[in-house]
Amino acid sequence: MKIQPDKKKLVEMAHYKMPFGKYKGRYLVDLPEPYFVWFQQKGFPTGKLGDLLKSMFEIKINGLEPLIRRIQKDFPKESL
Repeated sequence: MKIQPDKKKLVEMAHYKMPFGKYKGRYLVDLPEPYFVWFQQKGFPTGKLGDLLKSMFEIKINGLEPLIRRIQKDFPKESL
């Protein structure tokens, strides 16, 4: 079974900004890892934001932030 990432979802995640709180307006990839750990302990929000935060946390703990930054550069938000 071959797993392929969903290009549209990766581009959306790369350009998604935190909609509230201390880090409002920052790209998810720019949020500090302890913030993701805090969400993991307290509970991620439900819905789309929670799913994106969980995915970005996995990306961060696996050291894949350069992938997201490359997507931001190569696929502008307008390509959504």
